[in-house]
Amino acid sequence: MKNKTLNRIYKMLKPQAKSIVIISILAIIISAGEIIKPYLIKTVIDNYLSAGLWQKGIMTIGMIGFAYIVIVLIGNILEFIVSTTTSMIGENAVYSIRNKLYRYIQYANIPFHDKTPSGTLFVRITSDVEDITTFFKDVITTFIQDIIMIIALIVMMLSLDYKLAIVCFMLLPFVVLTSIVITKASRKAQEYSKKAKTKLNIFLSESIYGVKLIKIFNRQYEKEKECTELCDKFYKSRIPTAFTEGFLIAFMIIFENLGVSLIVWACTKHIFNINLDVGTIYIFITYLKQIFDPIQRIVENFETIQEAVVSINKIYDILDDKKYLEDFEKGIELEEVKGKIEFKNVWFAYEGENWILKDISFTIEPGQSIALVRKNRLTEKQQ
Repeated sequence: MKNKTLNRIYKMLKPQAKSIVIISILAIIISAGEIIKPYLIKTVIDNYLSAGLWQKGIMTIGMIGFAYIVIVLIGNILEFIVSTTTSMIGENAVYSIRNKLYRYIQYANIPFHDKTPSGTLFVRITSDVEDITTFFKDVITTFIQDIIMIIALIVMMLSLDYKLAIVCFMLLPFVVLTSIVITKASRKAQEYSKKAKTKLNIFLSESIYGVKLIKIFNRQYEKEKECTELCDKFYKSRIPTAFTEGFLIAFMIIFENLGVSLIVWACTKHIFNINLDVGTIYIFITYLKQIFDPIQRIVENFETIQEAVVSINKIYDILDDKKYLEDFEKGIELEEVKGKIEFKNVWFAYEGENWILKDISFTIEPGQSIALVRKNRLTEKQQ
């Protein structure tokens, strides 16, 4: 991701820094609970059930069960708080961006609106902003927690048995490499799909706004044909994206099952003198599955992240371009106003030499009204 894009995301997240810190702390607590739960079950299996002491340890087992329930309840409550807080962060950020974008559109000069179709602006302020909302709600909520969870699980597995942990981690380079390769292919497909979606949205918005003109000039058939073509392009652009996503998820499931097989094989064959209790084997399998869950979520969110990044760049390409903004507070104060307006050899163009007015001279007397009409070039030739 380019520095410019990262700076734009940082600019968007900076006002929500306090809330993000709170979410991070809660995410650490939730991750701790997810790690403790399998460890409680391991304790029951190794210390009581495997040793045949379940009758003597019934009170202790009951206490462990009670602790497990408390951890589940606290975890669910914190998950609710994190989800709600993240949604509010997203809504606040989107509220700010939408207002900034609308303000820019209002204060932008005529050349900006000449070169930017109204449908494009409509897509920026609706569809692109919604992509950012999805980014906050579906990614920010889980991303911090997933990263913390992966680090914590790696540390726990190494502390339990570093030999078996190393055997499990042999798969991680293949997981990372596969993710990078498929993600690169997915990024290109996503960019193409995003462009096709934008063109379709622009067409739809402009067609709906201009439906009266379409009917007046009897262009329904042509517009329907154009809509079908754009829909077809968008549909076809989604196929490679769906394929890469499904391919990556399938690989993640394969790697996860390979990891479980490696644990069972290493423990039954006593590879590297690995000789573990049943509870420890259980917790390793559980932790391995838990470590693949956040990795898979991060991978599944790549599409959302890529869509949001494209949308953020498109929005800030507009907001960061100050040359089209007009300052309505500044101007020339007229010392004496007589009510008479005179144009003398006036030339004017919005862009380059595409002249709107060519050497125009006229005078408007006080109380007089005039209308300026530009003749159609075709009419001039015919005349």
